[in-house]
Amino acid sequence: MSHTILRLPTVLHIRGRSRSTHYEDIKEGLFTRPVAIGARAVGWPQHEVEALNAARIAGKNADEIRSLVILLQADRNSVA
Repeated sequence: MSHTILRLPTVLHIRGRSRSTHYEDIKEGLFTRPVAIGARAVGWPQHEVEALNAARIAGKNADEIRSLVILLQADRNSVA
């Protein structure tokens, strides 16, 4: 698993989404919340972005993606 953290412009490019749609997806539970990487900086773990893109490509529905988001965020606690 990669421990690379991607900043917002990279995540938006990889996802092909606008900033407002990206944050709406987070609000609706369709994408993981950002992690703090500084006082005013956030990012997303690369493996989470890749897993969520793979789920979209595989045709997973919104409920399946929400379940994946819950699992990914729970895994954050077990990494340390």
